[in-house]
Amino acid sequence: MPVTLHVWRVPRRRVAAAMIRIAFPGVRDVRFAKFVGTSAGFLPRDADLTRYAAITVSETPVRLDKWDKLAVASARVELEPLLSRGSWSGQRPFTVPDRSEISGSGIPGGTDNAADGGVHGPMVLALTRARLRPSKMRTFYRAVPAVVPEVERAPGLLARFGIGEAPIGYQGTISLWRNAADLARFAYRQPEHRAVIARTPADRWYSEELFARFAVREISGDRVVLGWVAGDERGVTQR
Repeated sequence: MPVTLHVWRVPRRRVAAAMIRIAFPGVRDVRFAKFVGTSAGFLPRDADLTRYAAITVSETPVRLDKWDKLAVASARVELEPLLSRGSWSGQRPFTVPDRSEISGSGIPGGTDNAADGGVHGPMVLALTRARLRPSKMRTFYRAVPAVVPEVERAPGLLARFGIGEAPIGYQGTISLWRNAADLARFAYRQPEHRAVIARTPADRWYSEELFARFAVREISGDRVVLGWVAGDERGVTQR
């Protein structure tokens, strides 16, 4: 089922109105919808009170006109789920196509050859979301700074920002990558990131977690709102 990422930049004078809409979104006729705050980085101190996002899952296009009118800039990213593990608020919102239609990379019609540095498949978006155990927040947030510089330098990274349903305790990230191979290289070869992944089961940071990967089918609007850090537009339709 189609997934859409909506991102808005609001003027500072409208931040209070945006927070009210986050609390009372009033979205109907969708399978799943989550409205979140965002951050420039991945720590609570990095919160950006002028940027908000929503993830919607629906058979038909979702228009969020009240948010669009509130914003001074916005972007939409149309997505196709490729892989999803875990849950979000007790739900498994992203339906992945039958595995017989997907190659080892999780890209329809593509191949996964991250080991040799090949470039395969379309642009991809990675979404992580976790609910932190209160007793584990301190150790988790201490582990994050080691990873941040490596994310910013990662080859193939196009855009990234943090997300959260609350200022603390609900940790998430959204990142766009040139292709699945670049994402895999960062996730599984970058030492600091691998170290954090390895600690997760033992340290039991999360009471709930989700990881999902999507093919990017279309980007419309202002890419700056997405935290764009590169000019690669391969594999998607821009409007």
